[in-house]
Amino acid sequence: MNRRTFLSFASTLSLGLAFGRQTEAALTVDPNTTLAVADQSEFVRHLFDASGEAPNLEFKASFPNFAGGPAILEAMRAGALDIAYVGDTPPIQARAAGTLLPIIGTFTREVAQYRLTSRPGLVINKLADLKGKKLSYIEGSGRQVFLIEALNRAGISLKDVELVNLRVADLPDAVRSGAVDVAVLTEPHVTRLTKQAGASPVLDPVERQILPSTSYFYARPAALADPKKVAAVESFLGAFTRGAKWANANRQAWGKFYYTDFQRISPDDTAAILAAESPLVLPTSAEAIPHHQKLIDILYQAGSIKERFDAKTSFVSTFDPVIVAAR
Repeated sequence: MNRRTFLSFASTLSLGLAFGRQTEAALTVDPNTTLAVADQSEFVRHLFDASGEAPNLEFKASFPNFAGGPAILEAMRAGALDIAYVGDTPPIQARAAGTLLPIIGTFTREVAQYRLTSRPGLVINKLADLKGKKLSYIEGSGRQVFLIEALNRAGISLKDVELVNLRVADLPDAVRSGAVDVAVLTEPHVTRLTKQAGASPVLDPVERQILPSTSYFYARPAALADPKKVAAVESFLGAFTRGAKWANANRQAWGKFYYTDFQRISPDDTAAILAAESPLVLPTSAEAIPHHQKLIDILYQAGSIKERFDAKTSFVSTFDPVIVAAR
């Protein structure tokens, strides 16, 4: 890890957190404040629209859409983003590379949303059948730790498989064409490839229990040092938490809005996706730390990161009160 870079980010972060603690009870949002929020699969934007929370964002929000954590990290480093919706691995890989991007919010589902999906003509019944196969591998994406833990459960190491480095956006075509035997996918791609191309999710029931689906919002430290952006982030996280609560209580309406109307998934397939999807849970930073440490340990033990660091120092608790109030 580049210690100078890490300490520079940590110093900037401490200024923002000091501000947050001093003004936690009286943050006023400036409507002229802009907040650039990295989105993926346009999930966040659609959640705000479907739940009716979009008008409650008291600032100027933009939601540039990205395919995967590595692309988001580059945009964050370039100063083009303030906060980002990412999977469970990007904050760890960023920190391992010397860039501290503090986690400001967490949301999770007990049942994994990632699915190990095999190419047409190949049926994987047990995780042990992954040995010797060509597997997609995307370092810095949440798919990375999911795949490693799947191999761990099967008693297989990374050396026992052929890893194919791909971008997230290339995964559906790689499965469809047979460029890989198995890829870690999310909906709606799993359902689409199963219906249209004859692909199939791994059948081992353990596969759905490998890891819960955990996603984070992480922040650019300079944004947390800006009082106006801190107020906007608080507004954002409150609205997101209320939106997630609405989606849990209105699953059919959410499914129609996001999967059927936006993703163009048939109503029957939307119903199947919703039936396999567990509710969103919004933990505080203290509640989220143990699982994050587990992820760090998985990557460290696999040799994917060189340092086993303390998960506690990757989180900030500044915004926990607004999350607790909204959930």
